Amino acid sequence: MDNNFKSYEEAAEILKALAHPVRLCIVKGLLEKKDCNVSYMQECLNLPQSTVSQHLQKLRSMGIVETERSGLEVKYHIADGRIKKLIGILLEGDHHE
Repeated sequence: MDNNFKSYEEAAEILKALAHPVRLCIVKGLLEKKDCNVSYMQECLNLPQSTVSQHLQKLRSMGIVETERSGLEVKYHIADGRIKKLIGILLEGDHHE
């Protein structure tokens, strides 16, 4: 039972991390673009870099996004495959077959 409950706690923490419009927007953008840097996200979201960075840090601490450094540039990408399915369900609308 304990082990099972731990997986529920983890899932709830991931949902909490995603439960913000800016973070959902960041994740959706990263899924579409594959990877990008903070400056690009800042322009897309029309928010200060510090705000975008705070949201990215939350996503990173939950293992939802990862960083990759290329010289001075840091690019973000989705690290957890479950996120793609989840965002697809939440934001892609109904796809009835």
